[in-house]
Amino acid sequence: MIGEEKKLMPGLVSIVMPCYNGEKFIRETIESVLAQTYDKWELLVIDDGSKDNSYELVSRYAEKDDRIQLIKQENAGSAAARNNGIRHSKGQYLALLDSDDIWLPGFLDSQVRFIQQKGAICVCSSYSRIDEQSNEILKPVMSKPIITSKDMQSIDYIGCLTGLYDQSKHGKIYLKEELNSLLDDYAFWIDVISLEGEAYGNPKILAKYRVRKNSLTGNKLKLIKKHYKFYKEQLKQNIFQSSLSVIKWGTQGLKKYTF
Repeated sequence: MIGEEKKLMPGLVSIVMPCYNGEKFIRETIESVLAQTYDKWELLVIDDGSKDNSYELVSRYAEKDDRIQLIKQENAGSAAARNNGIRHSKGQYLALLDSDDIWLPGFLDSQVRFIQQKGAICVCSSYSRIDEQSNEILKPVMSKPIITSKDMQSIDYIGCLTGLYDQSKHGKIYLKEELNSLLDDYAFWIDVISLEGEAYGNPKILAKYRVRKNSLTGNKLKLIKKHYKFYKEQLKQNIFQSSLSVIKWGTQGLKKYTF
């Protein structure tokens, strides 16, 4: 990581997008990047061993726009794919965008301005939620104005599709692949925020998170166990603290997914 920040291009946003069998939604996602009013970006799409036509679809976009780079790897999970993209990133700023989520046209412009105004290394924003037909559902998730390292010990306040990290000061941060692509993004943002102790939330709704029926988070019991293990093993919380964190996370989730 030493010296990496010297190679980064000022003002450039590196967008890292893992893709595994994403042909159903990735076209809409890429189009949302192409529609950005801020045009100083590179899109690194990491095909994680897809078995559908994702690679061919993205290839056509890469042929038309040299800001789009397609990287192919054998299936290793989203954390490994994101890390592959981060290693190849050249931008001062890093954004993680999944292949089924959407940015509004002013996302990058607003977030780059916001991170500069705050003099911060990390910002996020509010976002709405959509179903598999791109219809808005539920209530928008409003960002917390200031997010501290302490806040992140129980709840992930960074909507991953809205996070922006300035890599120029502390260098590149990588995801923990040993988490097997579950809560690895949560751990990543904890690591980022711990560098200076806080991040800032833009109140503007700038993105759309897709809620999918077959998502891994659909198995609630499994997710509760994973969260408890995460708090206990990754964050080194004791049994009481881990249990309390699970309760806080669960309560937040009920509020978040109530119509």
